[in-house]
Amino acid sequence: MSVTGTNLASLEDRLLRRDEVEYRTRAAGPDAASLALLIVNVSREGLMARSGASLEPGDLVRIQLPHLGETGAEVRWALGGRIGCQFLQPVDPADYAPLLAELRRR
Repeated sequence: MSVTGTNLASLEDRLLRRDEVEYRTRAAGPDAASLALLIVNVSREGLMARSGASLEPGDLVRIQLPHLGETGAEVRWALGGRIGCQFLQPVDPADYAPLLAELRRR
């Protein structure tokens, strides 16, 4: 079985360590409308969240994150009220531990 570019990218994404959290926050969707998110896991590259908003792959969102403030991300997939987002800029390694601590605090 061969691995296409898309499948390889998905495989690489899955190899990134994800940290489980449960953090409620707000984001601005592509139309600048405010939407609620429940972040359920995060990595330096992105996050998965639950949301009732109707978002599509390719949509750009601005997510409020502790320690980092407003952070840009692209929706990579959306399925059944869940979205996977890739940060436009990966979280700096020095900022990741404080971010994770805040996400787990609440």
